[in-house]
Amino acid sequence: MNRRIQFFLGAGLLLVLGLLGIYLLGKLTPYQETLEHGPAPEARANPYLAAEHFLRKQGLQVQRADGLEVMKDLPSAGQTLLLLGDRNRMTPKQAERLLAWTAKGGHLLFVAERLWDEEEGKSGDLLLDSLGIQQYESEELDEDASEATDEEASAESERDAEQQAEPIPDEETPASADENNAYPELTQLYLENEEAPAYFNFDTDFHLYDSENRAHAWANSDAATHLLQLYHGDGLISVVSDSWIWQNQSISDYDNAWLLWYMTQDSQVTLLYRADRDDLFSQLLEHFPQALVALALLLVFGLWHLGMRQGPLLLPASRNRRQLQEHLRGSADFLLRHNGQHSLLQGLQQDIQRRARHRHPGFERLAVAEQWQILSRLTRQPSNVISQAMRPLPKQRLAAADFTRQVANLQTLRNAL
Repeated sequence: MNRRIQFFLGAGLLLVLGLLGIYLLGKLTPYQETLEHGPAPEARANPYLAAEHFLRKQGLQVQRADGLEVMKDLPSAGQTLLLLGDRNRMTPKQAERLLAWTAKGGHLLFVAERLWDEEEGKSGDLLLDSLGIQQYESEELDEDASEATDEEASAESERDAEQQAEPIPDEETPASADENNAYPELTQLYLENEEAPAYFNFDTDFHLYDSENRAHAWANSDAATHLLQLYHGDGLISVVSDSWIWQNQSISDYDNAWLLWYMTQDSQVTLLYRADRDDLFSQLLEHFPQALVALALLLVFGLWHLGMRQGPLLLPASRNRRQLQEHLRGSADFLLRHNGQHSLLQGLQQDIQRRARHRHPGFERLAVAEQWQILSRLTRQPSNVISQAMRPLPKQRLAAADFTRQVANLQTLRNAL
């Protein structure tokens, strides 16, 4: 194959590859794809992070607090406290302190946490019970309303049957409030000089009721009331049925963000996420459950290891191997522990006197000095040994050496008799 043929083959191959590349490029279509990585760790840790940023953009000073300790240094005038955290462990003293802080000119906004209990006459929510505000489920209101409607309908039918009124000519009937309400499932707030209300998507399962008629402003949905405002001393209290509308995923819906600004405008804002702090065990259980499980297993295995038997079991000693000397020693040790030294020494002295009476009749009627002389003659022991052994015992406890010496002397006398 000469060079000309090789040249034409190479040129043809390059031409085919070029045409193939042009064809493939014509079939390719560029597109854009957005990958969702979810919320940032800071947003997952703080459900009201978007609310904080929104209020700061409106020019408000916002600070975050984790407990009611912030109340010690927080002034009342010009302050709005958003109590959005859990209040299960709030004490009556803390509730009184909050209400006293509000009465001095502060604005307190909190979430109703518990339902009203008709039997107990309270809800258990310290702030709600103090203000006379009751929270119900909307289903209970629907049942009461249906019963009242049935009663009114039956009464109206009875009146129509009795009176038999003449037919009324057709007239234009004004549209009802329900027909004018385009969003009955949303909560509406009407302001002065405004034609249309503001809309918020509160949870319609709950209803707030002002039992003492203290509220001067409120916001309702078609099903229930979700926002109440009332004056308390020189301050203002706002109660909402839920605070989910201000969390990260819902604050941009409807007019939720506007409501947060409207209720905190012209004030400094403190966001309180927790009314009480968790103890150490609760925090460890929330953030380090695996470490707690590992620690519990380590303790269990450690106790199991310590409880294991080291070496073979020792069989009980056979009774046949025990000697009389061991029994006597054990009996003596028992008597010494329970009766003391004096009991043992007196027993030996009495035994010596009994043997002396047996060897010398009338021994017990003799004087002490004569008894000691007879004992010296019978036992062939010096008088000083007899007097030291048979003299009255001292009240104090003898030393171990003295006690042993005394017992040895008494036993020597007894054996000699």
